[in-house]
Amino acid sequence: MRSYLVSLTGLILLALSATAQAKVAITVDKDNQQLTVAVDGVERYRWPVSTGNPSHETPNGKFQTFRMEADHYSKEFDDAPMPHSIFFTKRGHAIHGTDAAGKLGVPVSHGCVRLSRDNAATLYALVEKEGVLNTTVTLTGSSQVALARLKTKAGSAVARAEPAPNPTYDAAGEPVELAPSQPRVGRPQVADDGYIYPADGSYGDRRYPAPPGYRRVAPPQYGYVENDSYAQDYAPRRRYQPRGFFDDGYGGYSAY
Repeated sequence: MRSYLVSLTGLILLALSATAQAKVAITVDKDNQQLTVAVDGVERYRWPVSTGNPSHETPNGKFQTFRMEADHYSKEFDDAPMPHSIFFTKRGHAIHGTDAAGKLGVPVSHGCVRLSRDNAATLYALVEKEGVLNTTVTLTGSSQVALARLKTKAGSAVARAEPAPNPTYDAAGEPVELAPSQPRVGRPQVADDGYIYPADGSYGDRRYPAPPGYRRVAPPQYGYVENDSYAQDYAPRRRYQPRGFFDDGYGGYSAY
């Protein structure tokens, strides 16, 4: 009877010790670069991560963690620090902290799953408490999909940043659809006979040679009138012209 009680007590203690450790399920979504931690099926943490880049893709599948090192350094990559490492493959893939927290959310690692140092320390303490052999890691998705989503998101952000045109409203507050602007039509050119006429129209036989580089155009105040030889003005000269003389029609010469 006594031996029976001892055996029963041992079984109870064993059962209690077994139930004291909760199952820790770590899920890594590589498409969204996110890690979720559930304890006995209840989600407890959700953190951004950085998984392997396309050349060093983090393997997909379900794995059981088997080794932990609080202060580990990578032998493959120049003794890079891997604080609070939790290993889940025999090839050296682990979940660990990183100093490159600014890269979290982007797949840039050499295959490991990177967390911020604080989050890695929190996860390490949880797995240490519940048991490394009582923890699983499940990975899905692809680094290629993650990069494509980041590119699309960046393009959308740029599009949203572009200012929208300011609408025009009428007196009633209704938006007005503006007609497209018409191309500018230049003033008509008038045949140039090489002379200047008085602007008041009383030219008679009085006319003056036009300076070189001048051209005759219809004046804005009169508009263009066919065969109207005096309703004209002249464009300014494009360059300096030396002073000269011309016949004023009265037997003398005047400067211009």
